[in-house]
Amino acid sequence: MEMDKKYLVALSGGADSVCLLLILKQLGYSIEAVHCNFHLRGEESDRDEQFCVSFCEKQQVPLHLIHFDTREYAALHHLSIEMAARELRYHYFASLCRDLQTDGVCVAHHQDDSVETVLMNLIRGTGVHGLTGIAPLSILASDLKVIRPLLCMTRDEIEQFLQDIGQDYVTDSTNLQADMAVRNKIRMEVIPLLEQINPSVKECISLSAHHIQEAAKVFDAAMKTHVAKVMTDNRISIKMLKTLPSPEYTLYTILKDYGFSSLQIEQISQRLDAEAGTVFSSATHELLVDREELIIEPLFVPAKPMRIPEPGTYLYPCASNGTHHDEDSSIRFRFSLTKMNMGDIPHDKHTACLDAATVSFPLTIRPVQQGDRFQPFGMKGSKLVSDYLTDRKCSLFDKRRQLVVTDSTNCIVWLVNQRPNDCCRVTELTKEVLLITIS
Repeated sequence: MEMDKKYLVALSGGADSVCLLLILKQLGYSIEAVHCNFHLRGEESDRDEQFCVSFCEKQQVPLHLIHFDTREYAALHHLSIEMAARELRYHYFASLCRDLQTDGVCVAHHQDDSVETVLMNLIRGTGVHGLTGIAPLSILASDLKVIRPLLCMTRDEIEQFLQDIGQDYVTDSTNLQADMAVRNKIRMEVIPLLEQINPSVKECISLSAHHIQEAAKVFDAAMKTHVAKVMTDNRISIKMLKTLPSPEYTLYTILKDYGFSSLQIEQISQRLDAEAGTVFSSATHELLVDREELIIEPLFVPAKPMRIPEPGTYLYPCASNGTHHDEDSSIRFRFSLTKMNMGDIPHDKHTACLDAATVSFPLTIRPVQQGDRFQPFGMKGSKLVSDYLTDRKCSLFDKRRQLVVTDSTNCIVWLVNQRPNDCCRVTELTKEVLLITIS
């Protein structure tokens, strides 16, 4: 933290946040307070708000208040109450920091919170970073800087500080009920048991978390190198992955950002030699085993067929992951009738030259369908499109994105960017050419 910058202080009215505000003020930092009323505890929520108002007036610290209907937000977005409250407050903090041009928001997590977090993660199962405790500084996706100046203090030290200066605070009654949350059970039941074994257990866990934080820096640098070695764009080399000390953890480092769970990643790492075409899915992405590669793509939503009634230019929306389409994500098809000599026919995969007399409008642009057949240019007899694409070493993802242009009889006249139908080929007898170009 820098003395010449302004900071927000998240003020709940509890001992931790009251202590944080007082210490920052005494040290001479420029601060403003922010209090969120989540309306989850009835009169107690209003009591906390009134305490914060009176406290800030006495301390002559500007206070920003906001009210949330947390339960309605949680129901609307299918979130837990805890997660809904977190989203609401951090979205508001980010907005307020931008408006006030502050350098971040200070929150009152302390050493005990960090120890409880380590134990919670350990109970649930975690990786290296889950054992590092709470970080002194976090930068969220909204670019909000979250600063935690009290991680060096214990809960007892905070309460003793307030007692020494005669400063009161409010107590959240849910913190006194051990059955309200896992964190409270750890705080009120598990840690006291551990202290019977080692009275300094919290300090020891906190020290271990610090050591793991330092080790994680080395680990992260190594993992960054490993990821760069095995991954290019959205493709992971299975051969290179197998040469690494821990293929599974390298996969975890990559795939956790695509919504895959630890259990899924363990299964994937055990099936690197699975049959080509094997697909694993998260809530947002799919991973395909394709020969010597793993390919990651957003969940597939096939585009709809488009009817082409006459020559002209048409924008065909590409298949997507469910988000809106815009012109940049569309393919521009141009259909035109022209005179063309055999020697002038372009040899370009983005262009199809067809004998107009063999093609009847309306045409249709659509994704390839199961059972589609056509006679590839230069070949005798028809072939399943899926077999043709397999021969071309197209992946499953490539196959389902493949487009065809059909005529009014549902005959495939062009396998887009691949080959036209030999039945529609231009010959010396062709009088007019249907030229299809895409960009």
